[in-house]
Parts: sequence; C-alpha cells; structure tokens
Amino acid sequence: MARITDRLFGLIDGYAENGARYMAQRTGRRSVLSLIGKAAIGGALLPILPFDRAGGGTARAQAEKTDVECEYWRYCALDGFLCTCCGGSVNQCPPNAAVSKVTWVGTCQNPADSKEYLISYNDCCGVSSCGRCLCNFNLRERPGYRMGVHNDINWCMANEASNYHCTVAAVVGLGSSGG
Repeated sequence: MARITDRLFGLIDGYAENGARYMAQRTGRRSVLSLIGKAAIGGALLPILPFDRAGGGTARAQAEKTDVECEYWRYCALDGFLCTCCGGSVNQCPPNAAVSKVTWVGTCQNPADSKEYLISYNDCCGVSSCGRCLCNFNLRERPGYRMGVHNDINWCMANEASNYHCTVAAVVGLGSSGG
C-alpha cells in the first residue's frame, strides 16, 4: 500500500513540477503576480457590487420603501435623523421642536411617477438630538461653499435654540425635469 501512495504522490509531484516549469518558461513573474493580484482584488470587491436582492426592479423596491427608511425616495440628499422616527412626520417637526429658519434643498426622483421633485430639508431644532434612524445621503451634494445645497451643516444655527433634533423632507415643487 505504501508503494502505491508513494507512486501516486510521485505522479502528482511530477505533474505539478512539469506544469510549474511550463508556466515559468512561457510567463514572467510579474505577469503571474499581476494575475494573482487581479484575482484577489476582484474576489474581494465582488461582494460589494450592487445587485437587486429583492428580485424586482430597483424603482419598484424603492417605491415600496416607507418614510422611516433611509432609502425612501424623498431622502436622496438627507443627512441626519429622520423625524418620522422621532415623533414627527416626513414634513412636520415633532412636538416641542421648531423648524429651522434656513434649509438645504435637493432634487429627488419619485419612482412612482418618475418625476423629479424639489425637496426642502429642514432641521428641527430646540430639543436634544433624536438619535434614531440616522441617514446620510450625498446624492448631488455640493461643496460647503454652496450653502443652500450642502447637507453637513447644523442648519439650526439661525434659530434661537440651535441644538439639532431631526430632519424633515418637504416637497416644495417639481424639479426642472419634472415636466
């Protein structure tokens, strides 16, 4: 039995050695290392590629999102806690919180009708931070020097009580491509 396994391992070793010599004669170390690197990076990036886990179209899946989920269509440029999770609604601050006097705006597409809507994001101020349903979307966000379209600012700064609580997303009209 030992002779058979020794012979089998000898054959495997021979095939492996011949294959390695053949590859070494035809390819350089750099090209092999390059192929190994590409395979390793590709394999590592594969799990983060987007694909439809719901089994349907992304518009349908997004249309089914509720206003307490970050993927809800109105929240495409929202950065903050959702007022819908903090006692308010999608366009109204919770009790004891005051709407910010300044705002930032975004244009989000409603998957139900494929129209673009202008969304006014208002921080609700004066109460301690809600701490629930944090969303951070930066779709079409502009740099900080374009104040009206930048979402990383405490917009409660203009209010008397400047502590941030949550953010609402009120539709204020159709966007330029909304028809």
